[in-house]
Amino acid sequence: MIIEPIKTKKSTMPPGPYAQAYRAGNTIYVSGQVPFNPDTGKPISGGIKEQTRLTFENISAVLDAGGASLKNVVKVNAWLRDLKDFSGFNAVYKEYFTEPPYPARTTLQSGAVLPEFLIEVEVTAVLR
Repeated sequence: MIIEPIKTKKSTMPPGPYAQAYRAGNTIYVSGQVPFNPDTGKPISGGIKEQTRLTFENISAVLDAGGASLKNVVKVNAWLRDLKDFSGFNAVYKEYFTEPPYPARTTLQSGAVLPEFLIEVEVTAVLR
């Protein structure tokens, strides 16, 4: 099986020693993405809906660089700084994923999300 890194300047560049994503065979593993604007190099302000949209746009860019799209996503892991944002996150999530079926998903509250971000999301996609 061929394992190769995926990298694009159209999404958040990792600030630490990790890859944006890896493709292993027909599976793509995308590292946690945050609402960081790749054009300005800065985090965006705004509420959970704005931050969720940019996070999924960043994920889409990484998947595109790996030859996939959100339609290939089978698993989503999401961390919200505050679970009070769950309904706003869900509303935007439904703009990016439609039935049938939605990807499998885990959503947790985490104090580990950096203070300037309300959300972080990682995904796993499978090329069909």
